[in-house]
Amino acid sequence: MYSGFKFMSSPVEIPFQSIVVIDRQNQTAVYLQIARQMINAIQRGVLYTGARLPGTRALAETLGVHRKTVVAAYNELDAQGWIILLPNKGTFVTQKTPVNAGSPLQFNADDLVRYPQKTGFAFEESMLLDRPVSVSKAELEFTDGLPDVRLAPMDKLAKAYASVLRRGNNRKLLTYSHVEGNAFFRAKLAEYLNNTRGLHIGKENVITTRGIQMGIYLASMLLLKKGDSVIVGDLSYYVANMIFQQAGANISAVPVDAHGISVDAVRKLCETKRIRMLYITPHHHYPTTVTLSAERRMELLNLSVQYGFIILEDDHDYDFHYNSSPVLPLASADGAGMVVYIGSFCKALAPGLRSGYIVAPQNLIGELAKFRRIIDRQGDLMMEQALGELLDEGEIQRHIKKAQKAYHQRRDLLEQLLQTQCNDYLSFKSPPGGLAIWTEWRKDINLMRVSKACLKQNLHLPQTLLFQTGQLSAMRLGFGNLDENEIRQAVEILHGVLEKQ
Repeated sequence: MYSGFKFMSSPVEIPFQSIVVIDRQNQTAVYLQIARQMINAIQRGVLYTGARLPGTRALAETLGVHRKTVVAAYNELDAQGWIILLPNKGTFVTQKTPVNAGSPLQFNADDLVRYPQKTGFAFEESMLLDRPVSVSKAELEFTDGLPDVRLAPMDKLAKAYASVLRRGNNRKLLTYSHVEGNAFFRAKLAEYLNNTRGLHIGKENVITTRGIQMGIYLASMLLLKKGDSVIVGDLSYYVANMIFQQAGANISAVPVDAHGISVDAVRKLCETKRIRMLYITPHHHYPTTVTLSAERRMELLNLSVQYGFIILEDDHDYDFHYNSSPVLPLASADGAGMVVYIGSFCKALAPGLRSGYIVAPQNLIGELAKFRRIIDRQGDLMMEQALGELLDEGEIQRHIKKAQKAYHQRRDLLEQLLQTQCNDYLSFKSPPGGLAIWTEWRKDINLMRVSKACLKQNLHLPQTLLFQTGQLSAMRLGFGNLDENEIRQAVEILHGVLEKQ
């Protein structure tokens, strides 16, 4: 088996104290630590093919361990095929080392325990996806409009999930199943959407996702090609814009006023070039929070039929409305199959519970399932079963009503405090719903400087909330994650910073 294999006659002169570093606090057995680090040295070419290793007593003395520990390490290396133990001859490295292996006496010990910082191959880096996720240790934070996870019905969800886990018939949920998602959950979700959004769908019109962003991504990868034109509002949801551009589409922005996206601007674009898709957050436009008027909704539906563009409707903050009943989504009035409706429970429950959905005609759902299958086989069937049962029992509906009352009070409090303490610096219109207030600021105020000063006072204003250009100075203040006492503290800090500036 080893004919022609050249073994070194004497042990390799290598400082094993540098190759093998034993961590007594590590939960991994010492013999495995030795074996794995020697494998690493073989793979990196420090211990090369044919090299004779020290005897077990000598290596044990060098490393300061019991001989039986080294024996166990050698046995592990032998079992994995890295070395060969030859009676009366010694222990030798058998695996071939990398082509670029250097001299065993000239190596950097740190390279044996450090993962490469850069790839050895070239790849295209995307500047489109550079927008960072802002993380801070500050105790207070105005977010982009996140909910308060402390309000989430975790006890109800935990009870439902545990019940699903304990059942004897849960095998079908622990294996491969419907690629569109849990059938029971989709059926209950369809009922819920029919009752709350005025839709007329069945489970065959629903595919589950890991949130709205995944829904936008799936729809974009399937429906958009390089060079397609997508209309968005000016301003619009930056993550959606990044996804469209990553799909190769060209973005055209149209104005947004107090009544939502400009239909006249959409019409003019359609008259000059072919539009593939219109992306819209009609219930609470992102980021300005305005609601698209009923008249414009019908005009957009008519335009989509006339010019053949897809309406990608993002159900942003639909569950939270304070002044009246919510305006029904465009999907509720779509009789031509032009609307792809995307939503989630991430705001209604908690962002960490990644549960979303896409609603569309059945033929598109089938094709979307093929795309989803290659990145997320079927979702979390167990969690979806638990959520479906909570929908069936009305628990999620009751939670949303309770949370809506709390958020309504928080919105009113924040508006009152901004009017009394910050009225000299900003203005705003009361949003009819959602978890954020769009504030417009005096242009002589540097918002980035305000953000940095607030952070020193333990209040985080993420960069993603700041919109400051030559024509615009605005900030999106999400209040959902703060209780009433925290809102008072946050506004007090903001007011103090503004007074100093």
